[in-house]
Amino acid sequence: MGDISSPKEEHLLVLIPWAVNDILDSLKKKFPYIKITVYAQQRVNRKIVSAPIPDDAWKDITILITLFTLPPDPSLAPNLHLVHVLSAGVDRLYSSPIWKETDIAITNSSGVHGPQIAEWIILQTLSHFHRQKLLLELQSQHVWGSDKVPREQQDGVGQTFGVLGYGAIGRQAARVADALGFNVIAFTATPKKTPESKKDRGYIVPRTGDPDGSIPSAWYSGLDKAALHEFLLQDIDVLLVSVPLTPETTHLLAKDEFEILGRRNAFIINVSRGKVLEQKDLIAALKKYSESGATGAATVGAPGLRGAALDVTDPEPLPADSELWDLKNVVVTPHISARGSSNVQRSFQIVEQNLTRIAEGKTLLNVVNRSKGY
Repeated sequence: MGDISSPKEEHLLVLIPWAVNDILDSLKKKFPYIKITVYAQQRVNRKIVSAPIPDDAWKDITILITLFTLPPDPSLAPNLHLVHVLSAGVDRLYSSPIWKETDIAITNSSGVHGPQIAEWIILQTLSHFHRQKLLLELQSQHVWGSDKVPREQQDGVGQTFGVLGYGAIGRQAARVADALGFNVIAFTATPKKTPESKKDRGYIVPRTGDPDGSIPSAWYSGLDKAALHEFLLQDIDVLLVSVPLTPETTHLLAKDEFEILGRRNAFIINVSRGKVLEQKDLIAALKKYSESGATGAATVGAPGLRGAALDVTDPEPLPADSELWDLKNVVVTPHISARGSSNVQRSFQIVEQNLTRIAEGKTLLNVVNRSKGY
């Protein structure tokens, strides 16, 4: 597509802890009417540190591109009409005046991280079923150990892969799981009863995901425990938790839900937020299985959850004395499943598409619904 002209100049303020000069040069070339201002940021001890931003620097800004830094008072940015966040989750914005006191459009980076996180999900799934922790332990001990590895290795064919939250991440994980022979089922907050409602309307990395929503063999939905339990009762072998953190999803899975999943000795994967799971109840369900003497695979009659892969915990960082670190049927990683070399570039593709949509008077891509929280 060639240059796009517009009668309205846009002034972009970029506040992110990455150097994106080439990307910004490309934007300027495609949209010559935009002005771009950059304030450098750095990550220091897991926090974002910005160069000082004078109050009057906000007054002419029309579009803000940020990780989580917002104007402290909306009145400082009277011309701001769009905030684009380089994150899929927006729960860190809930307390901000921009979120609570304005109707300024907020777009997120949902869809950007799907391929990377889905690969982590499938990595953990296959590692669990093929006893990778045991194999690495044997290698570290210089033990051949073929007699120590159970012959009853499970593959994915015919197993049920439940996706709790069928967004971009869930759809890409479903795509790969389906290719491995898993039976994929999905749960969403709102019903998806028509082919049109099952389509993905957000940003999609080419050749990924489930754009038309045709992969799940069954869809479940609802906002209450009864609906959730109906889904969890579908003999789920692997449960992927990929819902956004909202007041409604906080401790969505707790003792009762783990008890249902434990009947099938489900393997749980959480890439959402740690608070979506009631962690003490999760630990109890995992210990119940490991202390029964059961092996890593589902064992008939054994209670509890066979294992978990957690890229998110409550709190973060996970305290050194947490029991999760030492449970043999658990993998904990430090909230890194989304890290990838293409994330920033893909997020700016959303900005690029939305600049085009603004110029053409079309609806924005990846708009966050404040009432839903995502």
